[in-house]
Amino acid sequence: MNDSSRAQGGLICVGVAVVGLLFLVGLAHRSYWALALPVAALVFFVLGLTFWVGWTIATIRVEPEDRPEPPSSAGDAKATSESSV
Repeated sequence: MNDSSRAQGGLICVGVAVVGLLFLVGLAHRSYWALALPVAALVFFVLGLTFWVGWTIATIRVEPEDRPEPPSSAGDAKATSESSV
């Protein structure tokens, strides 16, 4: 793991701590926005994820599988008679 990855991880932790502190301050002031913004972010995240899954399913290109021909019945009879010997 290199130093830039550690720095990015540290910045993410600091950012989360600041957002968490702002959330707690908003709750202490009984602010409607302290609950509305995280709930709205979560709802839009789930809606975006669901849309992405639907879009992926709707636009996927699937090529039919090449199925091998089943062996003929004469070949099956010969194979079974040899195995019983």
